[in-house]
Amino acid sequence: MLDELSLPFVSSAENVFSTMLNLQVQVGQPAEVPVVRESAHDVSGIIAMSGDIEGTVALRFPADTAVRVASLFAGVEIDASTPDFADAVGELANMVVGGAKAKFKGKNISISCPSIIVGQNHLVVGSRDAVCVNIPCECECGSFAVDVLLNERSAQQFGLRPRIAA
Repeated sequence: MLDELSLPFVSSAENVFSTMLNLQVQVGQPAEVPVVRESAHDVSGIIAMSGDIEGTVALRFPADTAVRVASLFAGVEIDASTPDFADAVGELANMVVGGAKAKFKGKNISISCPSIIVGQNHLVVGSRDAVCVNIPCECECGSFAVDVLLNERSAQQFGLRPRIAA
């Protein structure tokens, strides 16, 4: 059932990076991961989902990869201190999540505007009853990940159960 959840995000990330950035994405094995964990990511574009599937999706990058991808998307060199950087990361997250949303046939899902977090090794934390699926990706610009964090009700639709620590 993990594939039923991850495949729309994999397909959408491959499509967005191919069409918008002319980059091929190699996708690693999606896996359930702890909701709170160490992170090598410095930039996250986060979008909330509500409706039939509820949770958040984070497009997460190390800083150097985020700058390369955002510059390629913008068509000019930009750095993390400019508003254009956050706009580029947010729009990429919006396109990946929006593309995935369209692949969940028969589901009524709304998505939020993106929020961008920039900070070395930051944590994106969900509720204790959430399930997080990490989809590791690699492209010519570097590594990145798509993290799908679902609330308990939504996770159960995909046969996933929260692992609440004692």
